[in-house]
Amino acid sequence: MAGLIGKKIGMTSVFSVEGKNIPCTVIQAGPCVVTQVKSVGTDGYDSIQLGFEDKKEKHANRAELGHVKKAETEPKRKILEFKELEGEFKLGDTITVDSIDEEGWVDIQGVTKGKGFQGVVKRHGFRGVGDSTHGQHNRLRAPGSVGASSYPSRVFKGMRMAGNDGNDNVTIQNLKVLKVIPESNLLVVKGSVPGCKGSYVIIYQ
Repeated sequence: MAGLIGKKIGMTSVFSVEGKNIPCTVIQAGPCVVTQVKSVGTDGYDSIQLGFEDKKEKHANRAELGHVKKAETEPKRKILEFKELEGEFKLGDTITVDSIDEEGWVDIQGVTKGKGFQGVVKRHGFRGVGDSTHGQHNRLRAPGSVGASSYPSRVFKGMRMAGNDGNDNVTIQNLKVLKVIPESNLLVVKGSVPGCKGSYVIIYQ
């Protein structure tokens, strides 16, 4: 399995051979530096730790500087672990977008846009329109009953109600890779991916 950390650049569209306009997302995928190699003997499990996007040393604390010093690289803004990467890696190795198969499919994980506190119509898709012929005048977007008052005298957990919407960790599976541009570290995939422009995403193949 191949894995990379990337940043969502934005969306655009391309034309297929058949002339269809295909919406796609452009992602800056890598380069990622191996900042730590964990093994069963020393850490209890096997994994590879990757760092993405340099940041200035003045913005890093001493622990971060000491950690990346072993890999002889700059401090990173995003550091994640991957447990099932194929191949042998050592400290300081660089993984680029070349590891992604241009004819393959990828899974992309990211954090969705936060919408704040929302009502049931936007959050859960309630219809929001009741019977307006029986004196109703101010209940068009209300959730309605959330449970019986006598028994069990409580609201069941998981009841669809108003609350925070978005800002969830979401994985979109089986996105088709349209193009890999190694010289610019860009990955173009069909469809949309979670998050806003400039947000970090995790790419699995």
